[in-house]
Amino acid sequence: MSATASLTAPNPIPAPDRLIGAWLALSAAMVFVMVVIGGVTRLTESGLSIVEWQPLMGALPPLNQAHWQELFDKYRQYPEYQKVNAGMTLADFKGIFWLEYIHRLWGRLIGLVFALPALVFFLKGWLRGKLLGQVAVLFVLGGAQGALGWFMVKSGLVNDPRVSPYRLTAHLLLALAVFGWLLWLALARLRPNDGWTAIDGGFSNDARRLRALAHPLALLLVVTIASGGFVAGLDAGLTYNTFPLMDGRFVPEGYATLSPFWHNLFENIPAVQFNHRWLAVTTAVSLIAFALYARSKAPPRAAKQATGALLAMAVIQPTLGIATLITAVPVSLGALHQAAAVVLLACLLWTMRTLKLRD
Repeated sequence: MSATASLTAPNPIPAPDRLIGAWLALSAAMVFVMVVIGGVTRLTESGLSIVEWQPLMGALPPLNQAHWQELFDKYRQYPEYQKVNAGMTLADFKGIFWLEYIHRLWGRLIGLVFALPALVFFLKGWLRGKLLGQVAVLFVLGGAQGALGWFMVKSGLVNDPRVSPYRLTAHLLLALAVFGWLLWLALARLRPNDGWTAIDGGFSNDARRLRALAHPLALLLVVTIASGGFVAGLDAGLTYNTFPLMDGRFVPEGYATLSPFWHNLFENIPAVQFNHRWLAVTTAVSLIAFALYARSKAPPRAAKQATGALLAMAVIQPTLGIATLITAVPVSLGALHQAAAVVLLACLLWTMRTLKLRD
């Protein structure tokens, strides 16, 4: 075999790595579904329908009419019913209850799907060293995500029945962190042969340059998604439903009405929506330029596939965002827009994995 062939020949993936990779990928997929369910729950304002946090007993749904009535009576003691949904019937309550119940139940299922195989793999000796520590941290983060979700819900069980945008965004970002880490670890095991190979005794300068560009782009994307969390938390998408201008102006009137100024970035609807829409445009243009530049460097096949997916999603996501905005955030488009943001993040992480340098 020639030296060039030995550099590019793929190595077989051991069976334990394939199983661990599939398990991690399944866990990431379930977290993705969780984010989508959470988005629908938020868009339908169902998140405050369950006013207690019962990690174990809460897994059981209402089993009879008396139990339904008990849960409804508890809900009616809180300001959301009294100020927003006064007169709601039990049948109406069931509609919002089931969404929040499914959201919480899915979180419990993720815990089981993650923990049980982890235990099996540990007993087989497949989880050890660095990976064992990473899995342990991910398990703790999953539990913290449940606690943070309840911390978020509690912020809305007050006189002003709206969840804190800060807590909502923190809840979203932690979910994305868990998703991204799971996906990264899964790709490392399912596609270990992706990457740029050594050239003439050194590594490709193109790969180094692209990898240096990818990290700030990942940060920009996460900041943009976080700004979307504040848009959702403030229901800022229900106003200024035109693009690119906002009530006929580029910078909307009232952008900087709060003091100190930094409050405008997180609590002022005109500022929050303006920042999100132009962060999104900047991110999309940057990712499109990055993907086109990467593809011009004749990358390996895996990197070409990843950058192709990234390019497509960098066009689709802002298109969905604009459509969601000008139609005043229907549930279907709002949920699709949030889901596409996670897919875009996944495509960028996949691209970054293919930019690693391997011997």
